Formats: sequence, C-alpha cells, structure tokens
Amino acid sequence: MTVLVSGATGNVGRRVVDRLLAAGVSVRALTRRPETAGLPGDVEVVGGGLTEREALVTALAGVDRVFLFPVPEGVGTFVEQAQAAGVPRVVLLSAKAVEFAESNPIGDGHRVIEQALEAGGFEWTHLRPGSFATNSFAWAPSIRAGGVVREPYADARQTPIHEDDIAAVAVTALQEDGHAGMAYPLSGPEAITPREQVQAIGAAIGREIEFEEDAPEQARARWLDSGIPAAVADTLLSYRARAARAPEAPVQTVEQVTGRPARTFAEWAIDHADDFR
Repeated sequence: MTVLVSGATGNVGRRVVDRLLAAGVSVRALTRRPETAGLPGDVEVVGGGLTEREALVTALAGVDRVFLFPVPEGVGTFVEQAQAAGVPRVVLLSAKAVEFAESNPIGDGHRVIEQALEAGGFEWTHLRPGSFATNSFAWAPSIRAGGVVREPYADARQTPIHEDDIAAVAVTALQEDGHAGMAYPLSGPEAITPREQVQAIGAAIGREIEFEEDAPEQARARWLDSGIPAAVADTLLSYRARAARAPEAPVQTVEQVTGRPARTFAEWAIDHADDFR
C-alpha cells in the first residue's frame, strides 16, 4: 500500500509520515520545498502543491490512500486528479469549526473541502480537531527570552490536542476499514485554560513563567501584527470567548478509534520542552 501525505512537513503531517513508516507502509510526500523537507530517506518526495495539476498527476500515480492537508483553493484540482488516478480513500485534516452554526472563515473553508470529497465518490474520513496544543508554540519566543506570556480570556477552558493523537487517528483511518463516511471530532482529554497551559510548560522546563491576561483588542492587534488575517483573528477570539462562557467538553474519539487515551497538555509540554528552552 502507498499513501500520499500532503502537508508532510507540518506538525500533524510529519507525525503521520513517521507512523506510516513505522507500520511498514510506503509513503509519498507532496511538499512545495522538497530540498528543505528533511523527511526520512524512505519517503518518496514530490515537489509541488495541491493547486498544481502536474504535481498532483505525479504524486497520485499508483497511490492507494491520501492524507489530505486542507487547502480550499486546491480541492477542485485534487478531486479531479484523485478520481483520475483511481484513489479510493482520503482522510482529511478538517476542523471543529465546520460544526458551528454561525459562518466563520475557518469552518467555511474546511466545509468546502469536506463537501467536495463527499461528492467525489471517495471513502472519506474527516478529522475535526478543535484547539491544537501546538498553538502554544506562539509563546515560545517570549518564554525563551524569559518574558511574559499574554493571552486574552485567561480562564477560558479549551481542549487542546496533541498533534500525534491526531496523526494516530489519521493513520488508523488510512490503514483500517470501518472509518469511511465518518466525521470525527477530536480533542485532548481535558478542558484547560491558557494560564494552566503556561503553568504546564513551566513545569516541563523547570521554571516559573509569568502570565498576564490581555484585553481582547490588544490580543487582536498583536495577532494582526504577526500576520494573522483579521477575519481569522476575530474567529479565534470568538472561540476563546465561547470557551470562557462555557468550557469545551472533551470527547473520547482518540481512545475510541485508536484504543489509547489522548495525551494531556502536560504530556505535550514534556514532549516539547526543548522548544521552549
């Protein structure tokens, strides 16, 4: 069996690659920068992106399964070429935001991809994580410099998930039958505040980290300065405000699909302690 992994150098995609290789599966990776991908030597690397027809023709030839990174503007080309290549199964990294009743740019973009795969005749599985534990990497420069971490809605309880738990569900759905037509909500095992996340990182690196609550408008300005589009920044703030009003409820999907409980944020922080030192 050969699996194409798009987004293979990302936080989740790289974990998918490693898990597939460990299972003895042949892996092909699609990446825009193959010269800097840093993937294991056993991986066949194809240069290009999901919007590039020629690259997809090469990448999809002889492929049995695809782990699909979400690129809304490329989904039409991907579906066309995957159908032409006879790819039967696609596992999509989607987002919990597609479940929200109100329109939002994150959910809307992922919904377009989900609907295209469903209409394309594939054995599809949608993975819908909410908050990623890796979002905390945004704090790393300040933590390494001994500075203060500032976040809005300090007591909002969200359920950040370890990227390897997402990968574990993805690889199960890629390899095993019984997951076609499923949309899996994914979360970590606990609802935890930004303040508690910073405390967990501090425990992992062996020192106390100062935390201050930011006003939402200050956080928005900082995110815009970092390059986050205004509509996305507003959506992220709305998620945080929602969690401040009503804590997110963890789901047990990781354990139900893989047989192993999802990892806590404290475990994630230990795994990534060197990123904050």
